[in-house]
Amino acid sequence: MPTRARKGRRYRGMRTHGYGQIGQHRHSGKQGGHGNAGLHKHKWSWLVINDPDHFGRDPFRPPGYIKPARWVNVGELDGIALGVKSLDLTSMGVDKLLGSGAVKGAYEVKVASFTEKAQAKIQAAGGKILVQE
Repeated sequence: MPTRARKGRRYRGMRTHGYGQIGQHRHSGKQGGHGNAGLHKHKWSWLVINDPDHFGRDPFRPPGYIKPARWVNVGELDGIALGVKSLDLTSMGVDKLLGSGAVKGAYEVKVASFTEKAQAKIQAAGGKILVQE
């Protein structure tokens, strides 16, 4: 690199070397650097004690983690019902009824959300779906 192109050469004759008022670029050595410098190195023990959630990462929940909604297919209703004709899926923690599979019994199903295919299969079997919020 040519000597004349260095930053230090460019700022010769300028008192502050581009750091504003005198003293703004000084006095960071005793603190171990400016700002968040060293949080993965020499300030790690300080970080663990004083700000353990600084980097905001939980290894058991990846970034963008969304809790999946719980659903049940129409084909599983016969196994869930066990002789009962009325099913309250919302109280069981089910959010949506999907239309995969075949249903044999005529059930009265309470659920918050369902697909058109699920509704058609329940009605074809002689049952009905009640929307519960």
